[in-house]
Amino acid sequence: MNDDDRAHSVTMDELPALAGTRLGGSRAMRVTQERINLFAEATGDRQWIHVDAERARTGPFGATNAHGYLTLSLAVDILWSVFEVTDCDQVVNYGLNKVRFPAPVPVASMLSVAVDVTAVEPCSGGFQTTMSLTLEILGGSRPYAWRKMLLRFYGRTGQ
Repeated sequence: MNDDDRAHSVTMDELPALAGTRLGGSRAMRVTQERINLFAEATGDRQWIHVDAERARTGPFGATNAHGYLTLSLAVDILWSVFEVTDCDQVVNYGLNKVRFPAPVPVASMLSVAVDVTAVEPCSGGFQTTMSLTLEILGGSRPYAWRKMLLRFYGRTGQ
């Protein structure tokens, strides 16, 4: 998908109108064992359910599983396939609310994100958005995570 294929492309001036809008679903992203291993090394979370494929086959999930925080991090990248603010100079992750992980994410899963913009409020130099993200495994029977994400969008200086 290139930048012109995004479902919602808005300017800073148009951003407030997205409050209450369902942006829909994203492109899919595969979770590889390599990505899981790199995350484990970066964070020091080398628990066997994430990195030991042989042991994980006999464990409670039948395969290695992605870290919950890895899947949250991937959701931001997946989000950009749905949404962009064209004249935004900087996006800052302001925080998360109501994060839950009701299902595991097995290695090789294809992930997507359903996005709802629940609020857009002015903040110094830009806007703060609250987005409800439902993180899904393609072909899965239930979401693997929910979260409310707060992002701050700042316009280009000098405009």
